[in-house]
Amino acid sequence: MNDFAIIIHRDLVSKDASPSPEQMQAAIKPFQDWIGGIAAQNKLAAPPKRWDSDGRVIKSNSVTNGPYAEIKESVGGIILIRAADYDEAVEIAKGCPVIEWGASVEVRMALPTPGN
Repeated sequence: MNDFAIIIHRDLVSKDASPSPEQMQAAIKPFQDWIGGIAAQNKLAAPPKRWDSDGRVIKSNSVTNGPYAEIKESVGGIILIRAADYDEAVEIAKGCPVIEWGASVEVRMALPTPGN
């Protein structure tokens, strides 16, 4: 098994960028079911956490608040899972319910630590 990050990207500029409270409420149950299904397979590497939309961008001589102003998307969530390979990780990621609401999901495999 390998560790993968499922990175959920939020749209920051479209007219639907900020879902209504009703849309947020409707999204909770499918998201919980998706996470629960991953956990039931013992493939959830760490409990999911909510992330703010502010963040900090650090460069060699500055620290600024928020994501880059010129980007259209920001990280909306990171889920850490275990999967045999990219194919399995992508299949798990395809089940992320926020894809239906316009978000995109990126999958990255953690590289092994040298010497381990």
